[in-house]
Amino acid sequence: MSETVIVKIKSGVETIVLNRPDSYNAFNREMSLALQKAIDQGASDSSVRAILITGKGKAFSSGQDLNEATNPKGPDLNTILLEHFNPIIRKIRKTPKPIVIAINGIAAGAGANLALVGDIVVASESASFVQAFSKIGLIPDSGGTLTLPRLVGYAKASAWMITGEKIGAQEALASGMIYKVFSNDELIDKSLEIAEALAKQPTRAFAGIKEAINRSTFYGLDEQLEAERVLQVNMGETHDFKEGVSAFLEKRSPKFKGE
Repeated sequence: MSETVIVKIKSGVETIVLNRPDSYNAFNREMSLALQKAIDQGASDSSVRAILITGKGKAFSSGQDLNEATNPKGPDLNTILLEHFNPIIRKIRKTPKPIVIAINGIAAGAGANLALVGDIVVASESASFVQAFSKIGLIPDSGGTLTLPRLVGYAKASAWMITGEKIGAQEALASGMIYKVFSNDELIDKSLEIAEALAKQPTRAFAGIKEAINRSTFYGLDEQLEAERVLQVNMGETHDFKEGVSAFLEKRSPKFKGE
């Protein structure tokens, strides 16, 4: 298993920790594929009856590693969505076991939208969520354009996606985005308690619940992921995307032209 994720199985729970803390757990190709492999491992291992996903360090995930996305030798936006993020989203929803996601810090971009598809999503009191895509001239992906409006309603979802406003844990809780908020010190212990309790419960019933919710709340997810991919590839050709990423990496304010 790649060192970009840490996997531990104990008491019927597979704990998966995103492990690129120096980059705020930004997703590169290695970590994306390693997370997919870890989810598959938990789905197929009969000793695993619940999965917990969290991040190491100060962040859950800052989304896509922009250094990789702008590397001429690295994957392009189309590949990133087709082979990295979209499969992760599908695996989380299709895994027939409950998945708890513990947001230990900032969850931005694809990192935020990955969190939204967990079965039980909890956060530390210092956690925050940012639909950061517009800041670099992109649209939300990883299913966010479907899941966020259904969780919090059109008005907030649209505004948060357009403005890129940072949403604190308590506001996320009040808006219906997440299940519970714990203190920073208690987050992992409380999350493990939830996952371990689930691991002792009727796993096949949980699989049925997930399937039913997929048919209602997540109906159309595959189509939306494909629509996001097409739009995102188009955005990747714009001046504003290139300027937005350059400004982010250079730590300056972007000069968007609307082109």
